[in-house]
Amino acid sequence: MLHGKITHSSSVSTALNSLSKEDLDAFLKEHGQSSYRTSQILDWIWKKRVSSIDEMSNLSVELRNLLKENFELKPLVVSKTSGSKDTTFKYLFRLEDGRYVESVLIPANPALYGEKSDRRTLCVSSQVGCAYACKFCASGLAGFTRNLTADEIVGQIVAAERESGETINNVVFMGMGEPLANLKNLMKAIEIITAHWGLEIGARRLTVSTSGLAPSIKQLAEFHVPIRLAISLHGACDEVRDLIMPVNKKWNVDTLFDSLRHWIKHSKRKLTLEYILIKGINDDLDQAHLLAKRARSIKAKINLIPYNTVEGLEWERPSESHCRAFQAIVKKYDVTATLRLEKGHDINAACGQLRLKQETEEGIITAPLKELKR
Repeated sequence: MLHGKITHSSSVSTALNSLSKEDLDAFLKEHGQSSYRTSQILDWIWKKRVSSIDEMSNLSVELRNLLKENFELKPLVVSKTSGSKDTTFKYLFRLEDGRYVESVLIPANPALYGEKSDRRTLCVSSQVGCAYACKFCASGLAGFTRNLTADEIVGQIVAAERESGETINNVVFMGMGEPLANLKNLMKAIEIITAHWGLEIGARRLTVSTSGLAPSIKQLAEFHVPIRLAISLHGACDEVRDLIMPVNKKWNVDTLFDSLRHWIKHSKRKLTLEYILIKGINDDLDQAHLLAKRARSIKAKINLIPYNTVEGLEWERPSESHCRAFQAIVKKYDVTATLRLEKGHDINAACGQLRLKQETEEGIITAPLKELKR
Protein backbone atom coordinates (compact mmCIF):
# COMPACT_ATOMS: atom_id res chain seq x y z
CA MET A 1 0.00 0.00 0.00
CA LEU A 2 1.04 3.59 -0.43
CA HIS A 3 1.91 5.80 2.48
CA GLY A 4 1.70 9.58 2.64
CA LYS A 5 0.80 11.95 -0.14
CA ILE A 6 -0.12 10.48 -3.52
CA THR A 7 1.91 12.00 -6.34
CA HIS A 8 1.24 11.78 -10.06
CA SER A 9 3.37 11.58 -13.16
CA SER A 10 2.67 14.13 -15.86
CA SER A 11 2.61 11.36 -18.48
CA VAL A 12 0.89 8.50 -16.67
CA SER A 13 -2.24 9.21 -14.61
CA THR A 14 -2.99 7.17 -11.50
CA ALA A 15 -5.81 4.67 -11.79
CA LEU A 16 -8.51 5.20 -9.18
CA ASN A 17 -9.08 1.43 -9.24
CA SER A 18 -5.47 0.81 -8.18
CA LEU A 19 -5.90 2.50 -4.77
CA SER A 20 -6.31 0.66 -1.49
CA LYS A 21 -8.74 1.84 1.14
CA GLU A 22 -5.83 3.42 3.03
CA ASP A 23 -4.64 5.24 -0.11
CA LEU A 24 -8.09 6.67 -0.74
CA ASP A 25 -8.61 7.60 2.93
CA ALA A 26 -5.34 9.55 2.89
CA PHE A 27 -6.21 11.38 -0.33
CA LEU A 28 -9.69 12.39 0.82
CA LYS A 29 -8.43 13.52 4.22
CA GLU A 30 -5.76 15.64 2.55
CA HIS A 31 -8.48 17.37 0.52
CA GLY A 32 -10.88 17.94 3.43
CA GLN A 33 -13.41 15.28 2.46
CA SER A 34 -15.41 13.17 4.92
CA SER A 35 -14.08 9.69 5.59
CA TYR A 36 -17.37 7.98 4.69
CA ARG A 37 -16.77 9.01 1.09
CA THR A 38 -14.09 6.31 0.87
CA SER A 39 -16.65 3.53 1.28
CA GLN A 40 -18.96 5.16 -1.26
CA ILE A 41 -16.22 5.40 -3.88
CA LEU A 42 -15.00 1.85 -3.31
CA ASP A 43 -18.58 0.60 -3.54
CA TRP A 44 -18.98 2.25 -6.94
CA ILE A 45 -15.72 0.76 -8.20
CA TRP A 46 -15.86 -2.81 -6.90
CA LYS A 47 -19.51 -3.59 -6.15
CA LYS A 48 -21.39 -1.56 -8.76
CA ARG A 49 -18.50 -1.83 -11.27
CA VAL A 50 -19.00 1.59 -12.87
CA SER A 51 -16.78 2.51 -15.80
CA SER A 52 -16.51 6.27 -15.14
CA ILE A 53 -16.27 8.64 -12.19
CA ASP A 54 -19.29 10.58 -13.50
CA GLU A 55 -21.48 7.54 -12.76
CA MET A 56 -20.85 7.92 -9.01
CA SER A 57 -24.14 9.75 -8.55
CA ASN A 58 -24.19 10.04 -4.75
CA LEU A 59 -20.94 12.04 -4.77
CA SER A 60 -21.07 15.80 -5.08
CA VAL A 61 -20.07 17.38 -8.38
CA GLU A 62 -17.18 19.00 -6.51
CA LEU A 63 -15.86 15.62 -5.31
CA ARG A 64 -16.29 13.98 -8.70
CA ASN A 65 -14.33 16.81 -10.29
CA LEU A 66 -11.61 16.45 -7.65
CA LEU A 67 -11.33 12.75 -8.44
CA LYS A 68 -11.20 13.38 -12.19
CA GLU A 69 -8.47 15.99 -11.73
CA ASN A 70 -6.27 13.46 -9.93
CA PHE A 71 -7.25 10.01 -11.19
CA GLU A 72 -8.73 8.00 -14.01
CA LEU A 73 -11.02 5.01 -13.73
CA LYS A 74 -9.43 2.47 -16.03
CA PRO A 75 -11.53 -0.63 -16.67
CA LEU A 76 -9.79 -3.32 -18.73
CA VAL A 77 -11.45 -4.16 -22.04
CA VAL A 78 -11.49 -7.57 -23.72
CA SER A 79 -10.08 -7.28 -27.25
CA LYS A 80 -10.69 -10.89 -28.29
CA THR A 81 -12.15 -14.08 -26.82
CA SER A 82 -11.24 -17.65 -27.82
CA GLY A 83 -13.41 -20.57 -26.74
CA SER A 84 -12.16 -24.13 -26.28
CA LYS A 85 -14.07 -27.38 -26.80
CA ASP A 86 -13.64 -28.11 -23.08
CA THR A 87 -15.38 -24.82 -22.08
CA THR A 88 -12.11 -23.03 -21.32
CA PHE A 89 -11.98 -19.40 -22.52
CA LYS A 90 -8.93 -17.28 -23.32
CA TYR A 91 -9.23 -13.48 -23.15
CA LEU A 92 -6.92 -11.05 -24.93
CA PHE A 93 -6.72 -7.60 -23.30
CA ARG A 94 -5.41 -4.47 -25.01
CA LEU A 95 -3.71 -2.22 -22.47
CA GLU A 96 -3.62 1.57 -22.37
CA ASP A 97 -0.19 1.70 -24.04
CA GLY A 98 -1.25 -0.64 -26.87
CA ARG A 99 0.35 -3.75 -25.38
CA TYR A 100 -1.53 -6.99 -24.84
CA VAL A 101 -1.87 -9.64 -22.15
CA GLU A 102 -3.93 -12.81 -21.93
CA SER A 103 -5.80 -14.61 -19.18
CA VAL A 104 -7.66 -17.92 -19.15
CA LEU A 105 -10.98 -18.85 -17.54
CA ILE A 106 -11.11 -22.50 -16.52
CA PRO A 107 -14.29 -24.19 -15.24
CA ALA A 108 -13.04 -26.88 -12.83
CA ASN A 109 -15.91 -29.24 -13.59
CA PRO A 110 -17.42 -28.82 -17.05
CA ALA A 111 -21.17 -28.26 -17.16
CA LEU A 112 -23.30 -31.40 -17.26
CA TYR A 113 -26.85 -31.55 -18.55
CA GLY A 114 -26.94 -27.77 -18.91
CA GLU A 115 -25.85 -27.04 -15.33
CA LYS A 116 -23.12 -24.53 -14.55
CA SER A 117 -19.66 -25.51 -13.35
CA ASP A 118 -19.29 -25.30 -9.57
CA ARG A 119 -15.93 -23.48 -9.66
CA ARG A 120 -14.39 -20.96 -12.01
CA THR A 121 -10.66 -20.29 -11.96
CA LEU A 122 -9.00 -17.40 -13.77
CA CYS A 123 -5.35 -17.70 -14.76
CA VAL A 124 -4.09 -14.11 -14.52
CA SER A 125 -1.05 -12.40 -16.08
CA SER A 126 1.30 -10.17 -14.07
CA GLN A 127 3.65 -8.83 -16.77
CA VAL A 128 3.73 -8.06 -20.48
CA GLY A 129 6.03 -10.82 -21.66
CA CYS A 130 8.59 -12.38 -19.33
CA ALA A 131 12.32 -11.98 -18.71
CA TYR A 132 12.90 -15.43 -17.22
CA ALA A 133 12.72 -17.43 -20.46
CA CYS A 134 11.71 -20.81 -19.03
CA LYS A 135 12.42 -23.22 -21.88
CA PHE A 136 8.95 -24.81 -21.93
CA CYS A 137 7.04 -21.51 -21.96
CA ALA A 138 5.84 -19.31 -24.84
CA SER A 139 5.42 -16.14 -22.77
CA GLY A 140 9.10 -15.25 -22.80
CA LEU A 141 9.75 -15.86 -26.50
CA ALA A 142 9.32 -12.16 -27.37
CA GLY A 143 11.13 -10.95 -24.25
CA PHE A 144 9.94 -8.73 -21.42
CA THR A 145 8.28 -5.33 -21.87
CA ARG A 146 6.94 -4.13 -18.51
CA ASN A 147 5.17 -4.94 -15.27
CA LEU A 148 1.41 -4.75 -15.06
CA THR A 149 0.00 -2.23 -12.61
CA ALA A 150 -2.34 -3.32 -9.81
CA ASP A 151 -5.42 -2.12 -11.71
CA GLU A 152 -4.35 -4.07 -14.81
CA ILE A 153 -3.95 -7.24 -12.76
CA VAL A 154 -7.28 -6.91 -10.95
CA GLY A 155 -8.93 -5.65 -14.13
CA GLN A 156 -8.49 -9.06 -15.76
CA ILE A 157 -10.81 -10.58 -13.15
CA VAL A 158 -13.43 -7.84 -13.45
CA ALA A 159 -13.39 -8.01 -17.27
CA ALA A 160 -13.59 -11.82 -17.32
CA GLU A 161 -16.61 -11.72 -15.00
CA ARG A 162 -18.25 -9.08 -17.16
CA GLU A 163 -17.54 -11.01 -20.37
CA SER A 164 -18.54 -14.46 -19.08
CA GLY A 165 -21.41 -13.49 -16.80
CA GLU A 166 -19.84 -15.79 -14.20
CA THR A 167 -18.34 -15.09 -10.78
CA ILE A 168 -14.62 -15.88 -10.50
CA ASN A 169 -13.96 -17.70 -7.24
CA ASN A 170 -10.38 -18.89 -7.75
CA VAL A 171 -7.40 -16.92 -9.08
CA VAL A 172 -4.03 -18.33 -10.11
CA PHE A 173 -1.13 -16.04 -11.00
CA MET A 174 0.18 -18.42 -13.64
CA GLY A 175 -0.42 -16.38 -16.79
CA MET A 176 2.14 -14.26 -18.61
CA GLY A 177 5.10 -13.07 -16.59
CA GLU A 178 6.86 -13.85 -13.31
CA PRO A 179 4.59 -12.58 -10.49
CA LEU A 180 7.39 -12.24 -7.94
CA ALA A 181 9.36 -10.00 -10.30
CA ASN A 182 6.42 -7.58 -9.95
CA LEU A 183 6.03 -8.06 -6.21
CA LYS A 184 4.90 -4.54 -5.25
CA ASN A 185 2.04 -4.43 -7.76
CA LEU A 186 1.20 -8.08 -7.11
CA MET A 187 0.73 -7.52 -3.37
CA LYS A 188 -1.36 -4.43 -3.98
CA ALA A 189 -3.55 -6.35 -6.43
CA ILE A 190 -3.93 -9.21 -3.94
CA GLU A 191 -5.03 -6.73 -1.28
CA ILE A 192 -7.77 -5.40 -3.60
CA ILE A 193 -8.84 -8.89 -4.68
CA THR A 194 -9.21 -10.21 -1.12
CA ALA A 195 -10.45 -7.11 0.75
CA HIS A 196 -14.06 -6.89 1.94
CA TRP A 197 -14.25 -3.51 0.15
CA GLY A 198 -12.77 -5.04 -3.02
CA LEU A 199 -13.57 -8.27 -4.87
CA GLU A 200 -13.88 -10.33 -1.65
CA ILE A 201 -12.27 -13.49 -3.02
CA GLY A 202 -10.93 -15.60 -0.16
CA ALA A 203 -7.14 -15.46 0.22
CA ARG A 204 -6.84 -19.24 0.22
CA ARG A 205 -8.45 -19.22 -3.22
CA LEU A 206 -5.47 -17.30 -4.62
CA THR A 207 -2.32 -19.09 -5.78
CA VAL A 208 0.88 -17.38 -6.85
CA SER A 209 3.20 -19.41 -9.09
CA THR A 210 6.89 -18.52 -9.31
CA SER A 211 9.87 -19.84 -11.24
CA GLY A 212 11.89 -19.64 -8.04
CA LEU A 213 12.89 -16.10 -7.02
CA ALA A 214 14.17 -17.13 -3.60
CA PRO A 215 14.47 -13.67 -1.94
CA SER A 216 10.94 -12.69 -3.05
CA ILE A 217 9.54 -15.99 -1.76
CA LYS A 218 10.88 -15.04 1.66
CA GLN A 219 9.28 -11.60 1.38
CA LEU A 220 5.95 -13.06 0.34
CA ALA A 221 6.06 -15.47 3.28
CA GLU A 222 5.64 -12.50 5.61
CA PHE A 223 2.84 -10.85 3.60
CA HIS A 224 -0.27 -10.53 5.77
CA VAL A 225 -2.66 -12.08 3.22
CA PRO A 226 -2.58 -15.91 3.50
CA ILE A 227 -2.37 -16.86 -0.18
CA ARG A 228 -1.13 -20.18 -1.57
CA LEU A 229 2.23 -20.69 -3.30
CA ALA A 230 3.19 -22.92 -6.24
CA ILE A 231 6.75 -23.46 -7.45
CA SER A 232 7.51 -23.99 -11.11
CA LEU A 233 10.19 -26.61 -10.39
CA HIS A 234 10.48 -28.92 -13.44
CA GLY A 235 13.79 -30.41 -12.36
CA ALA A 236 14.70 -32.10 -9.09
CA CYS A 237 18.45 -31.46 -9.39
CA ASP A 238 20.54 -28.60 -10.77
CA GLU A 239 21.78 -30.59 -13.76
CA VAL A 240 18.24 -31.13 -15.05
CA ARG A 241 16.66 -27.86 -13.88
CA ASP A 242 19.44 -25.85 -15.55
CA LEU A 243 18.25 -27.21 -18.91
CA ILE A 244 14.73 -25.85 -18.39
CA MET A 245 14.84 -22.94 -15.94
CA PRO A 246 17.51 -20.23 -16.51
CA VAL A 247 16.57 -18.76 -13.10
CA ASN A 248 18.27 -21.82 -11.55
CA LYS A 249 21.67 -20.35 -12.46
CA LYS A 250 20.99 -17.52 -9.99
CA TRP A 251 19.04 -19.41 -7.32
CA ASN A 252 19.80 -23.11 -7.54
CA VAL A 253 17.68 -25.95 -6.18
CA ASP A 254 19.24 -25.91 -2.70
CA THR A 255 18.80 -22.11 -2.41
CA LEU A 256 15.24 -22.41 -3.64
CA PHE A 257 14.38 -25.09 -1.09
CA ASP A 258 15.93 -22.99 1.70
CA SER A 259 13.47 -20.24 0.77
CA LEU A 260 10.61 -22.77 0.75
CA ARG A 261 11.49 -23.87 4.28
CA HIS A 262 11.36 -20.18 5.22
CA TRP A 263 7.93 -19.97 3.58
CA ILE A 264 6.62 -22.91 5.60
CA LYS A 265 8.10 -21.63 8.86
CA HIS A 266 6.77 -18.08 8.56
CA SER A 267 3.51 -18.50 6.61
CA LYS A 268 2.49 -21.85 8.15
CA ARG A 269 1.07 -22.76 4.73
CA LYS A 270 1.84 -25.73 2.54
CA LEU A 271 2.85 -25.38 -1.08
CA THR A 272 2.71 -27.13 -4.44
CA LEU A 273 5.58 -28.13 -6.70
CA GLU A 274 4.65 -27.84 -10.38
CA TYR A 275 6.51 -30.29 -12.63
CA ILE A 276 6.02 -30.25 -16.40
CA LEU A 277 7.03 -33.63 -17.85
CA ILE A 278 9.14 -33.19 -21.01
CA LYS A 279 10.12 -36.23 -23.03
CA GLY A 280 13.81 -37.07 -22.75
CA ILE A 281 14.57 -33.95 -20.68
CA ASN A 282 13.21 -34.35 -17.14
CA ASP A 283 10.96 -37.42 -17.28
CA ASP A 284 13.56 -40.04 -16.39
CA LEU A 285 12.22 -42.18 -13.56
CA ASP A 286 15.30 -41.38 -11.46
CA GLN A 287 13.97 -37.81 -11.33
CA ALA A 288 10.69 -39.15 -9.94
CA HIS A 289 12.51 -40.63 -6.93
CA LEU A 290 14.51 -37.45 -6.30
CA LEU A 291 11.46 -35.23 -6.79
CA ALA A 292 9.46 -37.28 -4.29
CA LYS A 293 12.23 -37.04 -1.68
CA ARG A 294 12.47 -33.27 -2.09
CA ALA A 295 8.69 -32.85 -1.85
CA ARG A 296 8.50 -35.07 1.23
CA SER A 297 11.23 -33.00 2.94
CA ILE A 298 8.98 -29.92 2.90
CA LYS A 299 5.61 -31.73 2.97
CA ALA A 300 4.67 -30.36 -0.45
CA LYS A 301 2.26 -31.83 -2.93
CA ILE A 302 3.21 -32.30 -6.58
CA ASN A 303 1.29 -31.32 -9.69
CA LEU A 304 2.54 -33.26 -12.72
CA ILE A 305 1.74 -31.67 -16.09
CA PRO A 306 2.47 -33.36 -19.43
CA TYR A 307 4.26 -30.87 -21.68
CA ASN A 308 2.00 -28.79 -23.95
CA THR A 309 3.21 -28.18 -27.48
CA VAL A 310 4.44 -24.62 -28.08
CA GLU A 311 5.05 -23.27 -31.57
CA GLY A 312 8.73 -22.41 -31.86
CA LEU A 313 9.89 -24.97 -29.28
CA GLU A 314 11.00 -28.50 -30.20
CA TRP A 315 10.27 -30.46 -27.04
CA GLU A 316 7.76 -33.29 -26.92
CA ARG A 317 5.10 -34.60 -24.57
CA PRO A 318 5.74 -38.02 -22.97
CA SER A 319 3.17 -40.77 -23.41
CA GLU A 320 0.36 -40.87 -20.88
CA SER A 321 1.53 -44.29 -19.70
CA HIS A 322 5.00 -42.91 -18.95
CA CYS A 323 3.48 -39.95 -17.09
CA ARG A 324 1.43 -42.33 -14.97
CA ALA A 325 4.51 -44.47 -14.24
CA PHE A 326 6.32 -41.31 -13.07
CA GLN A 327 3.34 -40.42 -10.87
CA ALA A 328 3.21 -43.92 -9.39
CA ILE A 329 6.82 -43.70 -8.22
CA VAL A 330 6.23 -40.35 -6.52
CA LYS A 331 3.17 -41.72 -4.72
CA LYS A 332 5.23 -44.58 -3.26
CA TYR A 333 6.90 -41.96 -1.04
CA ASP A 334 3.55 -41.00 0.50
CA VAL A 335 3.58 -37.74 -1.44
CA THR A 336 0.36 -36.42 -2.97
CA ALA A 337 0.88 -36.27 -6.74
CA THR A 338 -1.79 -35.30 -9.24
CA LEU A 339 -1.48 -35.72 -13.01
CA ARG A 340 -3.12 -32.74 -14.68
CA LEU A 341 -4.36 -33.33 -18.21
CA GLU A 342 -4.54 -29.75 -19.43
CA LYS A 343 -7.59 -27.83 -20.58
CA GLY A 344 -7.51 -25.22 -23.31
CA HIS A 345 -4.80 -26.89 -25.38
CA ASP A 346 -6.76 -26.38 -28.62
CA ILE A 347 -6.78 -22.57 -28.16
CA ASN A 348 -3.18 -22.29 -26.89
CA ALA A 349 -4.45 -21.55 -23.39
CA ALA A 350 -2.86 -24.47 -21.55
CA CYS A 351 0.12 -24.24 -19.20
CA GLY A 352 3.06 -22.49 -20.86
CA GLN A 353 1.21 -21.60 -24.07
CA LEU A 354 0.28 -17.94 -23.55
CA ARG A 355 2.10 -15.89 -26.15
CA LEU A 356 1.44 -12.47 -27.60
CA LYS A 357 1.02 -13.18 -31.31
CA GLN A 358 -1.19 -10.08 -31.54
CA GLU A 359 1.77 -7.78 -30.87
CA THR A 360 3.77 -9.51 -33.61
CA GLU A 361 0.89 -9.10 -36.05
CA GLU A 362 0.65 -5.38 -35.24
CA GLY A 363 4.41 -4.83 -35.51
CA ILE A 364 4.84 -3.76 -31.90
CA ILE A 365 8.52 -3.86 -30.96
CA THR A 366 9.46 -4.82 -27.43
CA ALA A 367 11.00 -1.74 -25.80
CA PRO A 368 13.95 -1.83 -23.43
CA LEU A 369 13.08 -2.54 -19.81
CA LYS A 370 14.48 0.80 -18.58
CA GLU A 371 12.05 2.69 -20.85
CA LEU A 372 8.84 0.86 -20.05
CA LYS A 373 9.14 -0.55 -16.56
CA ARG A 374 6.79 1.12 -14.05
